[in-house]
Amino acid sequence: MEPLLSLELPGIKKVKSGKVREVFDLGEHLLFVATDRISAFDCIMPNGIPNKGKALTQMSHYWFDETESIIKNHRVARADAPLPPELKPFEAKLAGRSMIVLKAKPLAIECVVRGYLAGSGWKEYKKSQSVCGVALPAGLLESSELPEPIFTPSTKAEEGHDENISFEQAEKIVGSDIARTVRDASIRLYSWARDHARKRGIIIADTKFEFGLFNGEVILIDEVLTPDSSRFWPMSEYQPGRGQSSFDKQFVRDYLENLGWNKQPPAPKLPADVVARTAEKYAEAYRCLTGKEL
Repeated sequence: MEPLLSLELPGIKKVKSGKVREVFDLGEHLLFVATDRISAFDCIMPNGIPNKGKALTQMSHYWFDETESIIKNHRVARADAPLPPELKPFEAKLAGRSMIVLKAKPLAIECVVRGYLAGSGWKEYKKSQSVCGVALPAGLLESSELPEPIFTPSTKAEEGHDENISFEQAEKIVGSDIARTVRDASIRLYSWARDHARKRGIIIADTKFEFGLFNGEVILIDEVLTPDSSRFWPMSEYQPGRGQSSFDKQFVRDYLENLGWNKQPPAPKLPADVVARTAEKYAEAYRCLTGKEL
């Protein structure tokens, strides 16, 4: 199966093309379509991962179903809802990878929750024994579980890397009331999802949520708890003190790190075995979490 790398819907206005998603204007609502593009080190790879967009979309649908009691989200139609008439001609292309959502105004921060010490958090901890201004106990190892989940917001960069910020900086960007609301919602969402995933053999080490305003109310938007926005580790292989194998695109990153590529465009083409293994990782994550085949 050929991966879907780009998408046009004649007669439907495209308003944005991101690293993975194409966003179309449906008038009252937006249409999100997840392609099979994959990015690493802020570069989009020239070839994609078959069915990756379907895995991301179906996983988001699953989590939106499961977390609606915690906070409202931007989803208008569930995964099994029929497409509106204007989208029927494109049903084959949209099947499994599209979501109709409210036109919420995104907040200007990313809401990251960390339950384990990994990635940039581990690097910062080694220097300062803290992450984003949150002091942590001494003696933690790489991949150690934290005493409790911590909220570590970041800026939202259109290009390049998001930048970690303190909660106080987040308050200045979005206001104290909204910052507290998204912090509390993020911790509740992560804690529930972490416990839910553990029963299915997956550790959610950290994740990134996005929130927006709709009619003055804070709601959950974008994708949620996917391998692109989270670190998923298999519990059966977990061992503190080292990096962990994962269900996300770390497999691609590891391949690229060994190439000697300077991480500047153009990105190198991914070989067939890396593409196939990565596709398996996304499908496996979906299967483990939902109990269903993609």
